[in-house]
Amino acid sequence: MRIIFIGDLVGKPGRQYLLDHLPDLKREVKADLVIANGENAAGGAGITEKVYQEIRKSGVDLITGGNHIWDQKDVYNFIDREERMLRPANYPAETTPGRGALLLKMKSGKKKAAVINLMGRVFMQAVDCPFRKVDREIEAIKDETQIIIVDFHAEATSEKQAMGWYLDGRVSAVIGTHSHVQTADERILNKGTAYITDVGMVGLYDSILGVDKHEPLQIFLTQQPQRFSISKGKVLFNAVLIEVDDQSGRAINIERIKAIK
Repeated sequence: MRIIFIGDLVGKPGRQYLLDHLPDLKREVKADLVIANGENAAGGAGITEKVYQEIRKSGVDLITGGNHIWDQKDVYNFIDREERMLRPANYPAETTPGRGALLLKMKSGKKKAAVINLMGRVFMQAVDCPFRKVDREIEAIKDETQIIIVDFHAEATSEKQAMGWYLDGRVSAVIGTHSHVQTADERILNKGTAYITDVGMVGLYDSILGVDKHEPLQIFLTQQPQRFSISKGKVLFNAVLIEVDDQSGRAINIERIKAIK
């Protein structure tokens, strides 16, 4: 199975890039599954149902979330209904809408893959333990498929690396999101799990984390809050292509993708 995992989409420039270029990329690499983190897809913060449908129309099979998933209140209107929209599984299950994992049937009907969305706790808001939660999620789906992709939305490199080693041999890939900066440490871990600390983003190239650079600069210079904006310009596209053995679920290869258009 060949899987494209796309870095955090930031606003309209990121969404438009997918509409313009993702269909060709899918054909070029013969992708079976496309996953994208969409927690910043609506104006750089959160996601709405209209934006969700636009991303799906571009060819993304499943959208994952993170700490900004609730920033647009419209998400509460559709996250329970749309199963292809995930939020971190380690939010408190009793009080949190939506789902944190999904078992997907491929178009051929012969293969299945599972995706688990988790959020870290170091320098992040307080949530349930991602390590204990992922154990329960794997236990629930391990009899259905050996192909399991984990989006670990976390701040600290150490926590992401810890999750990679914790899950090595038990999942097909641990893909870090959240920092919007693609790291150059993609590898296959010792027991067959593909890993990268952060897959990066799809957003404005001349920016700070995908938003116009002027407002964030003012925060650092003045220590005063600013309203962020997103303009037009060249777009940075970050993703990884993961190849997984259908039978064992072990990763065969992981390759970074970077384009500026």
